[in-house]
Amino acid sequence: MAPFIPEGIVNPELNLFFALLLGIGFGYVLEQAGFSSSRKLAGVFYGYDFVVLRVFFTAGVTAMVGLTFLSFMGWIDMSLVYVNPLFLWSAIVGGAIMGLGFILGGYCPGTSIVAATVGKLDAMLFLVGAVTGIFIFGHFYNDWESFYNGSFLGNPFIYETFGMPRSWFAFALVIVAVLAFAITQRIEDNVNQTPKEIISQRPSYVMPGMLLILSMFALLFLPEQRKSNAQEVPPHELLAMLQQNDRFVDVEEATYKIIQQDRDFILIDVREPEEFERFALPGAINITMDELLGRRYREFFSDNKEKKVFYSYGESSADMAWTVAKRAGFEEIYVLQGGLNGMFDTLFNGSDVPEDPKNMDEEFSVRFITKARQMFKEGEALPKEATQPVPVRTIIELETPGGRGGC
Repeated sequence: MAPFIPEGIVNPELNLFFALLLGIGFGYVLEQAGFSSSRKLAGVFYGYDFVVLRVFFTAGVTAMVGLTFLSFMGWIDMSLVYVNPLFLWSAIVGGAIMGLGFILGGYCPGTSIVAATVGKLDAMLFLVGAVTGIFIFGHFYNDWESFYNGSFLGNPFIYETFGMPRSWFAFALVIVAVLAFAITQRIEDNVNQTPKEIISQRPSYVMPGMLLILSMFALLFLPEQRKSNAQEVPPHELLAMLQQNDRFVDVEEATYKIIQQDRDFILIDVREPEEFERFALPGAINITMDELLGRRYREFFSDNKEKKVFYSYGESSADMAWTVAKRAGFEEIYVLQGGLNGMFDTLFNGSDVPEDPKNMDEEFSVRFITKARQMFKEGEALPKEATQPVPVRTIIELETPGGRGGC
């Protein structure tokens, strides 16, 4: 149901209800496609029926094209779409087991339930085997958990692995799908020895295929980022936020978070890379204004669990970055009050002893700044690597009793 639930379109309490409706619809589509027949499903391995390949290719390409255009239009946030993590060897072994079962039994888990529902005995037997396998896997899970969760490679995308833009990969996949449809139809006709009269009576799919290719070709020329999107903050709301001045993070909070190495507090340096290399605050990352709205950091800014604070030498550049990011609809973003100059002035030019403190909070603030100054000067604000302990050797000169000789 994601991303409808995170966006507030669907009530989380109705999640299972909508999942039931989608499941019924999915089963209906599988039945109408003929997937309740093990002979039709196994036909893809023997060359006489490629309906499985065509149905799944059609579903995949349709979803890919739709998500690509909806993402560009700003109607869907791809960072909210769940991507299965990749555990290399467990994926390979699991795929081999499922493929072997598909060839021998003629069903996959989903199609076996559809076939069993319409009364197929072989599908019911297949389901008994699947449930038995699930029981064995769950019972001995602790024995092969390390293998099951081993070789974790994160959540990679194929286009990232190939080092190519997402739009070009989508275009290439559409070409492969169209060619697969044409080639498998030829193989199927040759294996089944389909008469030429039947072949000539089929509708032509040349026009739909060309329209699909042209639509994906147009995607290659779309800009990386739209000028506006559905999450964009209207100008009058942005102006009101600028007037409230609640976007600033004071030096004391930033200093405390740096010392504590808080992972949910991220400092973003908006200066040029050369300036960032010369000096940067501990733990900061460098994102320039040109990179702010790029696809590289779109998922990073969409994560609202972390507090992101822009900073530069002063407030102007950081405030501009905040305005651009806020206009794009990003949340949990702030600006370091005073920038680097203000932070250094507070840390290193402040008084060590509070002059006539008005209350305990002011006295505590001065003492904290004094301690933080000492830690920054001595480098204690930076994480240190533990050194290897050096054994202590004590040499004691022993004098033989009696001056000479031994016992």
